Amino acid sequence: MSDDRARLTRSAAFASITMALVLGALKLWAVAQTGSTAMLGSLADTALDLVASLATLAGVWVAAQPADREHRFGHGKAEALAAMFQILLITLSASAIAFRAVLHLANGGETRGAEQGIVVSVIAIAGTLALVAWQRHVVRKTGSLAIHTDSVHYQSDLLLNCAVIVALVLDQYLGLAKADPLFGLAIAAWLLFNAWRASIDAIDALMDREWPEEKRSAFVAAAAKHPELSRLHDLRTRTSGHTDFAQFHVDLPGNYTVAKAHAIIDRVEADLCAQFPGLELLIHIDPVGHLDEPDNMLVEENEFTRLEQEPPQ
Repeated sequence: MSDDRARLTRSAAFASITMALVLGALKLWAVAQTGSTAMLGSLADTALDLVASLATLAGVWVAAQPADREHRFGHGKAEALAAMFQILLITLSASAIAFRAVLHLANGGETRGAEQGIVVSVIAIAGTLALVAWQRHVVRKTGSLAIHTDSVHYQSDLLLNCAVIVALVLDQYLGLAKADPLFGLAIAAWLLFNAWRASIDAIDALMDREWPEEKRSAFVAAAAKHPELSRLHDLRTRTSGHTDFAQFHVDLPGNYTVAKAHAIIDRVEADLCAQFPGLELLIHIDPVGHLDEPDNMLVEENEFTRLEQEPPQ
């Protein structure tokens, strides 16, 4: 599974790099032909797509490496770091586009060669649709944060290229001279929105945010099916790259032998890891009645009790 994931994520990264190179060459030619600010913005975005895609490739490559002595939890957060680098580039791209558009509005500027710009944008849309379809397939199979962020950026490119077409039509065929820089500003705003949206998942991964409540509840419900366990507490969860991590304390009778308690926990671990593939699990045993931190409900709250109190779905 790990090898398949690495192969899929690398294939998506290489596809993204190839697409950025092809579209960058086409848009460079189109900018020379049209003088369009919107097309220039699209070119700048594609140039940064290339850098971001290279960062994505580096991120998924490092994330696929097995745990080593210096990184005992693996290298999964390399994907989140690659995603944050992409977000920084998207923000810089949007700022440069907005600055160019404001200058165009203030000083004026003419566009030309609408036909060439439209043809290049249509080619870009077709190529980007194919790339996004493959990226979505890879994200469904792997859950890769870096590929997801790259895909979000390329999805915004679809609107960006549509905006270039509309801007050229309005400017050259309908005589709306301000349309091109205004669309450039709209493109910049859309890129900033996507940067903010993509940053949420990356920050959550770097900050070790808990699993979504639905997944967390499903995990507790699976553990509750083992009647030997009581008072599951101090549950902590996080995700790094393609690996989920979970740990919790559970009460067992104090008169159990180490061998008996160990056998019970082995069965629980095997069952939970089977139901949640890619999970690394750590279970700590407490004797019934023991409290680690009596005044800390974050530690002592019984997850089984919470599960019983939740309204039925």
